[in-house]
Amino acid sequence: MAHVSAAERRPQLIKAAIGLMAREGVAAGSTRAIAAELGVAQATLHYTFGTKEELYRAVMQQLTHDLVDQVTRAAPTDASFEETLVTLAEALWRTVLEQPASYQLLTELSMFALRTPHLKEALQSHHGEILAVTTKQVEQAAERTGHRLGQPAEAIARFFLAGFDGLTMQHLSLPDEEAERVCLRSLVSAVLAMA
Repeated sequence: MAHVSAAERRPQLIKAAIGLMAREGVAAGSTRAIAAELGVAQATLHYTFGTKEELYRAVMQQLTHDLVDQVTRAAPTDASFEETLVTLAEALWRTVLEQPASYQLLTELSMFALRTPHLKEALQSHHGEILAVTTKQVEQAAERTGHRLGQPAEAIARFFLAGFDGLTMQHLSLPDEEAERVCLRSLVSAVLAMA
């Protein structure tokens, strides 16, 4: 078998970890199980990442990057401030509907990270990046459309994300498509009123 460098193996292991843990949960994400998912020796995972926590950090970073990328691509460049926020909220909600396992995995990893000292920084980084991207989208929409914000962009972003996180948890634990549509519209309306 040909040698594969750690740089090449890294994304493969991250993808295998995401696939396994999205299906079976974080508790199933042992180094042995993740290595078996990819069909490599457990030592390969340790050589590439050092520790399981470093792999989990990389998984959180990859999931965050993927979600941010999907929503950022949906940002309109020629819509009103209101239409822009609606479009972004709907794009983000589509990721929840289309990728519930990714959100469930992020939620599980977040709870795990709260009790794992080596992962707290990864959790803060995840939430910080989501907040920064959301704040930037609000600022850019306001600047592009000449909308004067009623509150700081970061406060608006935090308010939106708090409501969105709650709606996501409701979807994961007690889905109700009609109620979720109403709640998302109400959340966007509240954000627009705040802005």
